[in-house]
Amino acid sequence: MRAFVTELGELENKIREMGGLVETSIHTAIQALVERDEARITTVWESEDRINQLDIEIDEMATRLLALNQPVARDLRFLTAVIKINSDLERMGDLGINLAQRAVSLINRPEVKPLIDIPHMSRTVESMVRKSLDAFVRRDEALAQSVLLSDDEVDDLKNAVYKELMELMERGEAPTGPGFDLIFIAHNLERIADHATNIAEDVLFLIKGVDVRHHHLA
Repeated sequence: MRAFVTELGELENKIREMGGLVETSIHTAIQALVERDEARITTVWESEDRINQLDIEIDEMATRLLALNQPVARDLRFLTAVIKINSDLERMGDLGINLAQRAVSLINRPEVKPLIDIPHMSRTVESMVRKSLDAFVRRDEALAQSVLLSDDEVDDLKNAVYKELMELMERGEAPTGPGFDLIFIAHNLERIADHATNIAEDVLFLIKGVDVRHHHLA
């Protein structure tokens, strides 16, 4: 039993490491874009290798613990949550790569517009990722709920970016290539926020034993 508890702790630490790498990747990709510093992007590529390695390690470890220990109640919910959170973090890592690729494309072209909304959107998304993982570690219901509430803010920011850029391109005031790169960056940030929301929902399931998807604010 002691070995089982120790391995549960190791799993949690791996999730925390993976979450930290994802958050750093998002921040670095957007900062590279804002500062027009392509050299910073190297960190994102390096982080992706470790994220992929952790994805495999966590999945194999959680699956093995489920098979060998046949846990029940809270331990079962924990392992189920870990498997789902791991999947969401891996997808966030892929979206971080997409952000970095779009950033490289934009860095090598003239600036379309002053970057205000996207860095603000990125800060909100990074906060959601951090809070969702902190809620997992602390088993903090209120913190998880705060992530769910932030999702609407990110959706509104994405819609504002879409609207502004489409209007600029329609008027011929922004080239379509870079314009759509910025739109895809906003879309990728919104998708990362969705995955952070998934994690927050998994945390609520872990704490309460109730599936809150689709009615989390009820």
